[in-house]
Amino acid sequence: MFFSALSASKAVFGMTVALETRGLVKKFGGFVAASDVAIRVAEGARHALIGPNGAGKTTLVDLLTGFLEPSAGEVILKGENVTHLAQHQRVRRGLVRTFQINRLFADMTVLESVTLAVCERRGLGWRWWRPVGAFTEALDEAGEILAMLHLSDVAHERTRNLAYGRQRLIEIGLALAARPRVLLLDEPAAGVPAGQSRALFETIARLPREVTILLIEHDMDLVFRFAERISVLVGGALLTEDVPEVIARDARVREVYLGEAAGG
Repeated sequence: MFFSALSASKAVFGMTVALETRGLVKKFGGFVAASDVAIRVAEGARHALIGPNGAGKTTLVDLLTGFLEPSAGEVILKGENVTHLAQHQRVRRGLVRTFQINRLFADMTVLESVTLAVCERRGLGWRWWRPVGAFTEALDEAGEILAMLHLSDVAHERTRNLAYGRQRLIEIGLALAARPRVLLLDEPAAGVPAGQSRALFETIARLPREVTILLIEHDMDLVFRFAERISVLVGGALLTEDVPEVIARDARVREVYLGEAAGG
């Protein structure tokens, strides 16, 4: 059964918080894109962020990662206030994201792409002109990442030749090369055919628990099978946050997100 192993292992996490926002606000002139958002993502969790179009989901991720500066509030990563740190400083502290649209090296092989990302983390990116074989440790680490993502069989294929679902996995591989403590996935299944998206999420579900995952996704079937906790944003504000079973029964969520009348 899809995600049966994951569902069986769904646990109530302790109070160790990997990522937290406190009263987060973002204004663009008179428009409020994020309004007093307070969320807590437990260490090791699989946490989903959902909401209708325009709810402010990507804006929130941009605030978390430092792409946008908040108008007010705080972003706390593993107990450290990172609100005013630059994006690369947050990455070094373990907060890494992927994007809705792939940002890959189309003419490089899968192994070359991930090895380059490992080298960048190790401070070797400026020496990339040397033969790839000169970076044995980086190659070994890249190979481990590809094995984790079930990409070993296409390690020497050029990225552009792969199915889109596998390209999305490569992007996740580049993110894992940064050794994230918290991984933010912005619509990982966007543009991926249904069959491939299923395999994509099965692979994501098996990532080590050392990596906390917060994802945005529109496919509710995938969300409710994958997530252990769900936060619902509406109009830039947090409507509710709970376990999937409670969210599925919430009349407010059905009305604003699923388009159903409050009475069912």
